Amino acid sequence: MSHYQIRQLAEEIQPPESGKQTIVLADDENTKVILFAFPAGDGLKEHVAPLPAIIQIIKGEAELTVGEEPVTGKPGTWIRMDAKTPHSIKAQSQLVMLLTLLK
Repeated sequence: MSHYQIRQLAEEIQPPESGKQTIVLADDENTKVILFAFPAGDGLKEHVAPLPAIIQIIKGEAELTVGEEPVTGKPGTWIRMDAKTPHSIKAQSQLVMLLTLLK
């Protein structure tokens, strides 16, 4: 068994015509890492995660709200949230983002 992964996240997943596409990249006792892809106009309505979470924008642009703060997400945007922080995301263009849940 390999003790590492090497992946090209921007090439790993393509946004669907509607809705969302996901790939679980890792799920162990410490973290769950999920790659998301959304077409322009789609996203996730405000919700909370039961665990601390990190969002990283890989490709595309999105309008996010974290707590009460609006955030423009673009490649390189990194957001860390405590558990139960309200957040939402709406893709402005085809979007690929990485979600890491900290267990």
